[in-house]
Amino acid sequence: MTSYHIWTVGCQMNKADSERMGAGLEQLGLQWSQDPKDADVIVLNSCVVRQQAEERVVGMLTSLKPWKQRFPDKTLALMGCMVGPKKDDLLKRYPYVDLFMQPQQFEPLIELVGDKVGVDPDGCVGPFVPGSPSVTTHVPIIHGCDKFCTFCIIPYRRGREISRSTNELVQECKMLVARGVKEVTLLGQNVDSYGHDFEEPSDLANLLQSIHDDVPELSRIRFLTSHPNDMSDKIIDAVARLPHVMENINLPFQAGNDEVLRNMKRGYTNAQYRELISKVRSTVPEVAIVTDLIVGFPGETEEQFEDSVQLIQDLRFDKVHVAMYSTRPNTFAQRKMVDDVTQEEKHRRLKVIEATQETILSEINASYFGSVEEILVDGHNKGRWQGRTRTDKLVFFESEDAKLGQLRKVRITKTTPWSLSGSLLTANP
Repeated sequence: MTSYHIWTVGCQMNKADSERMGAGLEQLGLQWSQDPKDADVIVLNSCVVRQQAEERVVGMLTSLKPWKQRFPDKTLALMGCMVGPKKDDLLKRYPYVDLFMQPQQFEPLIELVGDKVGVDPDGCVGPFVPGSPSVTTHVPIIHGCDKFCTFCIIPYRRGREISRSTNELVQECKMLVARGVKEVTLLGQNVDSYGHDFEEPSDLANLLQSIHDDVPELSRIRFLTSHPNDMSDKIIDAVARLPHVMENINLPFQAGNDEVLRNMKRGYTNAQYRELISKVRSTVPEVAIVTDLIVGFPGETEEQFEDSVQLIQDLRFDKVHVAMYSTRPNTFAQRKMVDDVTQEEKHRRLKVIEATQETILSEINASYFGSVEEILVDGHNKGRWQGRTRTDKLVFFESEDAKLGQLRKVRITKTTPWSLSGSLLTANP
C-alpha cells in the first residue's frame, strides 16, 4: 500500500478536510496518485447541500464498484456530509465501501491504513496540517452550525457549533507560514459564531487580532462564510483596522423577500440586510462583498423573486453564488413545505440572476482599469502568472521574474466580468 487519491466535492470546508486527511495519509508514508484507479486508497469526500452534488457522489461510488470488486484488498472510504449518524442505509446500498466517516472523522481511515502498512497511527491522528500546502490554504476554525435554516442539512450532518482554541489556531498558522503559506482563509459554516461556545466567550474579531499580531509573517487573512445576524460591529472594525485582514466579506442574503426569509428562518429582513451592507461599506470603503442566493424556494412567487433581483441591482455585489432550491432530507422545508416551483422556472430564475450579476460585475471590474493593485502571486498557467487582489479579484499578468508567494504591484490594463489582466510594475508606484 503506497498511494492514495482523494476526490472532493462541495464547500471549502470539505476541501480543507481533504487536505488534512491527505496530510495524515502522507504521514503514514502514502503518496498522492493523480489517477484514482491507480491508488491503493480512494477517499470520496461528499456533499449533500444540493441534490446535484449528492448525485455526483452517487455516480462516483457506482463507477468505483468494479474497481473495488477487482481489487478487494484496496481501500475505498466515503467521508463527509453524505454520511449521517445512521449509516445502515449506506451500508445496504454500498456494501463494497470499507469505511463510512462523518465530517472531521479522520481517525478510522488513519488507523486502518496504519495497521495495513505497519505504522503506529497515534502520531498521525490530530489536527492535521497540510504537509505541502500551496501559497494559499484554508484553516477550519469552527465546525457545525446552530442556525437550522429550514432549507439546510448542514446542522444535521456536521452537528452543533464547536470552536477550535485560539492558541491551536495561532500555532497552526505559524506552522503553515513555515511551510510557505502566505494567505489563510479561516473557515466555518457560520464563521462569525467563532468563540461563542467557549466558557469565557470570545469572537472572530479577537481571533483575527491574535493571528494578525502573533503571526506577522502571514501576509493575508480572509474568512468565510458569515451570517448577517452575527456580523458584529467589532468584526467589521477588525476588517477595517487590521492591515493583513483582506477587504473581502462573504455575506449571504439567500432571498430578497421578507416572507421568504421568514420561511427560511433566516432571522432578518430585507431592510436589516441592506442596513448591514451599508454599515460594512461605510466602515470598509474598499470592501468587496460576496453573497449567496437560493431561487425557487417553496412558495416563492414571481413577485417575491423580483425582490431578490432588485436587491442585487441595488447593492451591486462583487460576486453572487446562486443555486436552485433542492429538497434536502429531514430538513424542515422537506418535512413541512411543498417544493412547488418547477425545475424549468427555477432554471429561468437562475439565468436571470446570472445575467443581472454579469452586467453588474462588468461595470464593477471596469472601474479597476488603470488602477494599481497589490497581487499575491499564487499560480502560473499557459505562460501567464496569476494572483488575487486584496478584494479577491483574479488577475493575470506576464513576468520573467515573478515567484509564487510574492506580493507584487500590477497595473490593470484589461477587464472582463470574471477577471482582470495587467502589466507588472518593476517598482511600487
